[in-house]
Amino acid sequence: MIEKIFANQMMPLSVDFFNRPTLDVARDLLGQRLVRMIDGRRVSGRIVETEAYVGPHDTASHASKGRTPRTEVMFGPPGRAYVYLIYGMYHMLNLVTEAEGFPAAVLIRAIEPLEGLEVIQANRAGIRQARLLTGGPGRLCRALQIDLSLNRWDVTRGERLWLEPDAPVPPAQIARGPRVGIAYAQPKDRAAAWRFWIKDNPFVSR
Repeated sequence: MIEKIFANQMMPLSVDFFNRPTLDVARDLLGQRLVRMIDGRRVSGRIVETEAYVGPHDTASHASKGRTPRTEVMFGPPGRAYVYLIYGMYHMLNLVTEAEGFPAAVLIRAIEPLEGLEVIQANRAGIRQARLLTGGPGRLCRALQIDLSLNRWDVTRGERLWLEPDAPVPPAQIARGPRVGIAYAQPKDRAAAWRFWIKDNPFVSR
């Protein structure tokens, strides 16, 4: 059993995991392990909060502006990282989903640290509250040193940045509701319950 668990943790999530309906992927990402190699050391966290952005008609999605150099990756193969910068200082990590040609992705909003806590604390120097280390999309990117150099990265390769299967989250422990920070979107998209999180987890952003 120990060998099996270890093997599962070392096997990255495949393209097939991401090549599914985005809402399913967003929900199923909860509980999975996000892994980053930093200077030869594994740093990882359990995903506890996600948001789905689905198709060109989702006005909360960057893809609603069409196919541009920035959004090109969203139209590409599933299992790629879409990393962008907001306010000139915060990076956001998204994972591309569904079939190539259909623009969709899941934003990773929060993780619960599992490995490399010392590295995370060093990257988030001055932060004393544990929940603020990685509780938010910009915070987790700083903690794991995720930046534009990882944009378009294939997370199914098992190098630099990838995801590993971990303990599944029972449906009763999963909550969902409207997405955060999309006041610019149309009312129907602001109201869509496309944000998922693990109930009562202290690392959920809000």
